[in-house]
Amino acid sequence: MVSYVNIVLYGIGGMLVAGLALLVAFQEKLVYIPVLPGLTKSYPITPARLRLIYEDVWLRSSDGVRLHSWFIKLFPDCRGPTIMFFQENAGNIAHRLEMVRVMLQRLQCNVFMLSYRGYGASDGYPSQQGIINDAQAALDHLCQRTDIDTDRIVVFGRSLGGAVGAALTKNNSDKVAALILENTFTSILDMAGVLFPLLKWFIGGPGTKGPKILNFLVRSPWRTIDVIGQVKQPVLFLSGLQDEMVPPFQMQMLYAKAAARNRQCQFVEFPTGMHMDTWLVEGDQYWKTMKQFLEQHVPKKKETKPSQNGHGS
Repeated sequence: MVSYVNIVLYGIGGMLVAGLALLVAFQEKLVYIPVLPGLTKSYPITPARLRLIYEDVWLRSSDGVRLHSWFIKLFPDCRGPTIMFFQENAGNIAHRLEMVRVMLQRLQCNVFMLSYRGYGASDGYPSQQGIINDAQAALDHLCQRTDIDTDRIVVFGRSLGGAVGAALTKNNSDKVAALILENTFTSILDMAGVLFPLLKWFIGGPGTKGPKILNFLVRSPWRTIDVIGQVKQPVLFLSGLQDEMVPPFQMQMLYAKAAARNRQCQFVEFPTGMHMDTWLVEGDQYWKTMKQFLEQHVPKKKETKPSQNGHGS
């Protein structure tokens, strides 16, 4: 009897060890999914297919990785806000073009879409620090352009893109005017327990129970809950209450952490919004919320009128 129990315990222990070994070895493939199942790494469409005005922009990250991006304009000399669009973890920027097409029209803005390293036409392999470096290279490029209003650069991120955007905004209080987060997680540590319930006792953020003795194994923790409390710029939180990927309470936790130190925070819930389609199913209310936020915190500069003596006032 004792030997049988020992065999069972050894078997369970062996499966746990094997499972953890697989998690450690393949965790990047769980966090970053540049290629959707059944598709290729290449872009299925380009902005030209949607008749958008755009240019291919090639950048170098600080560690030398070559990056691809699209800079899409509403019209050639548009001086509206320029939104840096940071996507979710799966697929590439081409899969977000339909939303961006609507974003251009509804917000009267320009949109800069970055392919993270390892995604789309960009070189390299994704990692947390690498993607943070990529986002910085994109922002530095925008700040050097003369065809946009560099005082009106706004960061938008959904899910993983929200974690990227929060880190970039925190690190660039003098370059980013505002931040918009949609359906973003508190951390990958917390998401590990959501996706794999058994792990919540061993991996998790500050608010989770258990010893969390395996946190050190997570190479891309993306602790947005820690970062958001250091963001000084205005922040808009967009939460789809039907989100099937990231529990909506995580967005509430991010808002609470930010609002405790930042009075320029706004939290808006969308009852029917899921992880990816809140912009679509909530339609007018979604875009109206975002437009009002931009008008309040990233307003258009008032043009000076010439005085009667011919000089500007």
